[in-house]
Amino acid sequence: MVISVFLMGSPECRCALPGWSNDTYEIQNEAHRQMINLIIPDSTDETLKYSQCELIKNNISVACNQWVYDKSIFKSTFTSEQNLVCTDELRTSHASMIFFGGVLAGAFGLGTLSDMIGRKKTLYLSSWLLLISTMAVAWAPSFWVFCVLRFIVGFSCAGLFMTAFVLGMEIVGPSKRVWAGVVIEYFFAIGLVVLAGIAYAIREWKYIEIAVSVPSVFFLWYWWLVPESPRWLLSQGRHEEAEKIIRQIAKGNNVTLTEKALVNLEADKSTTGRVWHLFTDRVLLIRTLIIFFNWLVVSMGYYGLSLNTGNLSGDFYLNFFLSGLVEFPAYTLCLVFLNRVGRKKLHVCCFVGGGLACICTIFTMLYADESLQPITVTLAMIGKIGIAAAFAVIYVWSAEIYPTVVRNAGMGASSACARIGGMVSPYIADVSKVVDGHLGRALPLVIFGGFSVLAGLLSLLLPETLNHKLPETIQDGKEFGKKENKYFPSKSYSNQAFATDDNISTTKTESSRL
Repeated sequence: MVISVFLMGSPECRCALPGWSNDTYEIQNEAHRQMINLIIPDSTDETLKYSQCELIKNNISVACNQWVYDKSIFKSTFTSEQNLVCTDELRTSHASMIFFGGVLAGAFGLGTLSDMIGRKKTLYLSSWLLLISTMAVAWAPSFWVFCVLRFIVGFSCAGLFMTAFVLGMEIVGPSKRVWAGVVIEYFFAIGLVVLAGIAYAIREWKYIEIAVSVPSVFFLWYWWLVPESPRWLLSQGRHEEAEKIIRQIAKGNNVTLTEKALVNLEADKSTTGRVWHLFTDRVLLIRTLIIFFNWLVVSMGYYGLSLNTGNLSGDFYLNFFLSGLVEFPAYTLCLVFLNRVGRKKLHVCCFVGGGLACICTIFTMLYADESLQPITVTLAMIGKIGIAAAFAVIYVWSAEIYPTVVRNAGMGASSACARIGGMVSPYIADVSKVVDGHLGRALPLVIFGGFSVLAGLLSLLLPETLNHKLPETIQDGKEFGKKENKYFPSKSYSNQAFATDDNISTTKTESSRL
């Protein structure tokens, strides 16, 4: 999901010296230094050492078409191999946007497929597709082939993570869904930490891609390890297969199932609605738009902060490692406080607090010297904690606000908004490519932070759902959250985080991470 930070990293560069066959970015000797000073003009961007796109010929600045790259951070990237700099530098943002477009397509395509052929087959198909496409990326001969392959990688990532998430949610009961839904995010964070170590050790984009592709082979063994979703089997009328899996689960949990319990097994048969039903009433319309905006912003901020690692001062790999490490306390906050302080307070505090931390980085980036830049990194990591926690909370909270009859439709539309946010995030993270100097490096964090604060404050208009019975019908949704609420007494129901009853179907809901 964020490997493009290393595949498409943009190392510092300058025009290659004409006639100097063994030219390098690093100074080779005094003669080399003098030639560089003579031919390469200084950069107008205070954060760069040399002009990246021009050289001097006959006392005239002209555009160049060959470059040499700094190899102190990356030995090679797809960007440096394809010379995606100067007039082509925004192509890296386009490639990241295309990847998230693949995630969007995969969520809808493979999500629908999983409803048709089952979770297990879709998981297995996604695993094969991921393995083949990620390996192929390492041999992409051109920019457009690279983009097509990355689109397929995004498509398969959506299917793999989403199907695994839904499968896990459908195997557990309502009281454990918050654990199944949040604990899985710890493993996403572990992946970020491991990726930082792999990239640091290898530093060549092709071998980094291969190194993270090979473990997908282990997913192929899941066919014999992972059962089909019993809920999906019941929805398809395949009771005998569902009963067999449920018996295996019960045996593993040392639980004795009665024949009566097995006879009464049946799938959820909630009335379904359409997403446009959420726009038929002023109260539902406002709440839905606020939820959509929150999903868009939280996804944009989460992925944007990861992609923005290169704009932070200090060690590039350490910063990326820290951005993954700080997600552990973020998800722990959710597990500890979600059922104690409520969804609204936790979400608003995390989102607004994280956004303010990101905004504050502008002061250290613009007005502080290099010795104070660790403060910038610290503020950015605080922002990542807040936004990562808000990402987990909004999934739980919005699922509880939507009435049961339109819950799947609402969550699907919310997830689509999140993916739109992901598609926008690379362009914001790359603002420094169009705005020079320290301001260009500071703006992405300010933009992510500003939108986070706005989304968090708008969330104050949403109702709290902790210790309240969830709305079932559209009319229930209109009345939900009112002080004098005859439909929903304030403290007479379960305080489980994901759902208070089994009516929340996970058939088409998707992972908060995606």
